[in-house]
Amino acid sequence: MKKINKTTVDKKELPVKILQFGEGNFLRAFVDWMIHKANEAGVMDHGVVAVQPIAGGEFVANIFNEQDSMYHVYLEGIKDKKPVKEVTLVKSINKVLNPYSQYAEYEKLFLSEELEMIISNTTEAGIRYEEGDDLNATPPKSFPAKMTALLHKRYKKFKGDVNKGLLIICCELIEDNGSTLREYILKHAEYNKLEEGFIKWINTACHFYDTLVDRIVPGFPKENINEIKEELGFDDNLVVKGEYFHVWAIGGDSIIKEKLPLDKAGLNVLFMDDIKDFRAKKVRILNGSHTAMVPVALQLGCQTVMDAFNTPEVEKYINQMVATEVLPAIDEDPEELKAFAAKILERFYNPYLKHYLKDISLNSISKWETRDYPTVYDNYKKLGKSPRLTTFSFAALLVLYSGKSEVSFTPNDTPEFIEFIKSTYKEYDINGWVSGILQNKTMWKENFTEIPEFGEEVSEGVKLILDKGMLKALKSIIN
Repeated sequence: MKKINKTTVDKKELPVKILQFGEGNFLRAFVDWMIHKANEAGVMDHGVVAVQPIAGGEFVANIFNEQDSMYHVYLEGIKDKKPVKEVTLVKSINKVLNPYSQYAEYEKLFLSEELEMIISNTTEAGIRYEEGDDLNATPPKSFPAKMTALLHKRYKKFKGDVNKGLLIICCELIEDNGSTLREYILKHAEYNKLEEGFIKWINTACHFYDTLVDRIVPGFPKENINEIKEELGFDDNLVVKGEYFHVWAIGGDSIIKEKLPLDKAGLNVLFMDDIKDFRAKKVRILNGSHTAMVPVALQLGCQTVMDAFNTPEVEKYINQMVATEVLPAIDEDPEELKAFAAKILERFYNPYLKHYLKDISLNSISKWETRDYPTVYDNYKKLGKSPRLTTFSFAALLVLYSGKSEVSFTPNDTPEFIEFIKSTYKEYDINGWVSGILQNKTMWKENFTEIPEFGEEVSEGVKLILDKGMLKALKSIIN
């Protein structure tokens, strides 16, 4: 079997226009895959240098070096209700750097004339403010401090030239990711008493973009890697497996659309002034459906999303909930919303990905409040109707966490919240038990008691599940 490197594969040397913080599976199967596609389509000519955001990782860097930073992205999914597979040999990454052992080379790249943008995915914990982080360290500890230090050096090298600012695109799964990074960079600048000219340069010459990324990426397919290598014809130890579906919403000024024209390569990249409305829509439809489905499907013995959607009652439940409660509460064109939701829910039928419900169930208490309660609230307040299907999912969650469900399940959530739900359970007073949970201000940011009917309907859902079992309870609430 052939090795994968420049002796076996033709690879063009690309100008390094992008410095990328993160070399993990998601960025490689999402951002770097897109950049490769756009390069191949002739709409861009962008090379990437990927930087390891944390210390260590020499083993992974060695594999990149052995393969000259090339790898396959192996996508499988459903498109227009038909199975689809696409395999791409990605060549957009020039190299992977470890700034902890290759600091001089890393700094040189950051200060180069041709660099145009920074792309990051340092995980949700990466964009955090650490007061006192040493900007003179090589490198500083936190990602915002790293950025502050290098941007300041770039500002000084180019003497504040506004044309030498950078476009900074964040992919971390937090709201306002780019805006938050800018806020923390400015806090570091203020704390370290950096000059006013630098702060002005950050605010005028550098452009920060909030984004929303979406593609399920399971990563390296170790369970059948030998079969995949045979299929590829290469001994590729950096293969990344992902779903076919993808969307990248990028919010901010229009400069990014000109500098990163991924949409011109036919990719599902959406440029907009502000992504807040798009985020809310996506979170309610996709994430809200996942969170609502999990406690119901787990109590029916399902293990994966595919198992759940192969269960007719669960499939009908989620489709009905989205059509009758989620979409009507979103202020957009109904037909466009319906088409958007159809593309989202089509992913639930993907037989190639094992998306485990127990993984999705992580921190379901806060997820339900963020993803599903807005639908409940808007149905009551804006539409004047009872969202019984969405409410039922909350009842199912309480039963699952109470330890009284038909299946044995160990929640992975805030321990004190799980303990409160279990310890206050009263078989003879379900209404009082539910009321106590809804009034526990340490658990919720929202005031659930603002809608008195909500507590009553959750209690009825709990009683229904406990009396009839999940399957009969579910059948009784779907049409």
